[in-house]
Amino acid sequence: MMPMNSANANPAGKSGFEAAIAACRAAFASTCVFSFFINMLMLTGPLFMLQVYDRVLASGSIPTLVALFVLVTFLFAFIGALELIRSRLLSRMARRADEQLSTRALDTAFAPSLRHTGGVNSQPVRDLDGLRQFISGPGLVTLFDAPWTPVYLAVIFLLHWMLGAFAVGGALVLFAVAILNEKLTRDRLAKASQASLASHALVEEGRRNSEVLHAMGMAPAFRHKWRQLHQASLDEQMGASDRAGEITSFSKSMRLFLQSAMLALGAYLAVLQEITPGTMIAASIILSRALQPVEQAITHWRGFLNARRAYDRLKELFATVPEREASMPLPAPTGRLSVEDLFVCPPGGGEPILRAINFQIEPGNAVGIIGATGAGKTSLVRALVGLWPAAKGAVRIDSATLDQWDPDALGPYVGYLPQDVALFSGSIAENIARLDPEPDGEQVVAAAQRACVHDMILRLPDGYETRVGEGGLALSAGQRQRLGLARALYGSPVFVVLDEPNSNLDSEGETALVEAIVEMKRQGCTVVIAAHRPSAISVVDHLLFLKHGQVAAFGPRDQVLAAVTQAVPGQKPAARAG
Repeated sequence: MMPMNSANANPAGKSGFEAAIAACRAAFASTCVFSFFINMLMLTGPLFMLQVYDRVLASGSIPTLVALFVLVTFLFAFIGALELIRSRLLSRMARRADEQLSTRALDTAFAPSLRHTGGVNSQPVRDLDGLRQFISGPGLVTLFDAPWTPVYLAVIFLLHWMLGAFAVGGALVLFAVAILNEKLTRDRLAKASQASLASHALVEEGRRNSEVLHAMGMAPAFRHKWRQLHQASLDEQMGASDRAGEITSFSKSMRLFLQSAMLALGAYLAVLQEITPGTMIAASIILSRALQPVEQAITHWRGFLNARRAYDRLKELFATVPEREASMPLPAPTGRLSVEDLFVCPPGGGEPILRAINFQIEPGNAVGIIGATGAGKTSLVRALVGLWPAAKGAVRIDSATLDQWDPDALGPYVGYLPQDVALFSGSIAENIARLDPEPDGEQVVAAAQRACVHDMILRLPDGYETRVGEGGLALSAGQRQRLGLARALYGSPVFVVLDEPNSNLDSEGETALVEAIVEMKRQGCTVVIAAHRPSAISVVDHLLFLKHGQVAAFGPRDQVLAAVTQAVPGQKPAARAG
């Protein structure tokens, strides 16, 4: 086997956000430059109107009109080209940021499930989608154009101080409306977002437990609980939308009024011969352009708030789930397992579930973990495969602690069968091959044969191409468990951990499981089995008896079974092993 490579880590040691910002900095600067020229050229229309009214109409010069028209046509085409380039820059900047952060967002989404503090939360991925859409949409363009409002107001001042003062007053009114919009909608939108997240989370829980809801008549109560959350979200959203709609309508009407009022004031000044008619038209057009970013900011304010909340959530989650740092490449493992003074706490802290666990397994040996319900068997299994970190002590594979191994590089050498086997939507072959985009067909068949499910697969309608359905629901629980074992054995791993591997198996499946364990030992694989039913531990070499989260006995199988039997008079060894 080849040496393992290090994880995909940020070589510069920057956080995901810092790396994404650094990667987009050049595109952001270029967008600022294009915005500068676009907004400067936006004065083309007003200046054209000024020249037409004051020069062409006054002189009656057709050549002057043609020259001005040709020039303005070229400038407007140039503006269109710059707008197109800026739009494409923003869309590519959004994609670049997504590419920088998408893997981290996906890893963060799985963090609650890996820590068993809740189901998979797709919110980080949705937040990243929202940020990408905001960056590539009109909302960010408004932020680039907003700083030019004072410039346009200054130009109006140059035309006439009264026009400038009126424009500033109108802009201040719209700015006040924008601030009022933010204050009136911020809290309600935040509450609506929280209620919506809770509603989506409840739907996901219901989907996972749909059979229980239907079989035991829990659906009406579930629907009632969901309707309460959904109604709360709708109420807050409707309240925020009503307020935003009122303010948006007012701001639009106000802008139209200000533009007409500017014409009226300009006409008054023109009558007094303080300005020309061209100046009157130009000032009205420039005012419209000056107020446009403010009005757009009010229109897109919900998008601003949603993007800001998405950014804050991602930043908080990324800090909660630190980015994995690069690991030193290590040689391929042989499978030797050492557990040294291991303490394990439940996710979120609390008292240790496991205390002072010590044992060692050499390659080619199998150990069974037994004990009463709640003794800590599954907790130990999760610690052995790195799902739950050690609060104290260490789990070592070939002398290296689990945090010294790159999980992505170590994974192919590890086989894991959890209690609840969930398959991915796709074919049986894809599931056994661990979603490998270029699976080795021979290894898929070999893994199925080692798990003694090859014949069972061939009896299915499409053999290895049979679609398993979402979560593998097209198959029985026993079939899913046996396919999960084949997946654990794909690629000839050297360390295999099985948690209740026979809980859903019939006698044929249990026989196949025993044969698979014997074959794994023969090939030099280290095997750990947590089991209640005795058949799975009939071929192990050692037993680890857990009691209240501590090692009550560890040693050769028959010796530990005898000790357990003596500790509980009248209890059969096989039953106690359960």
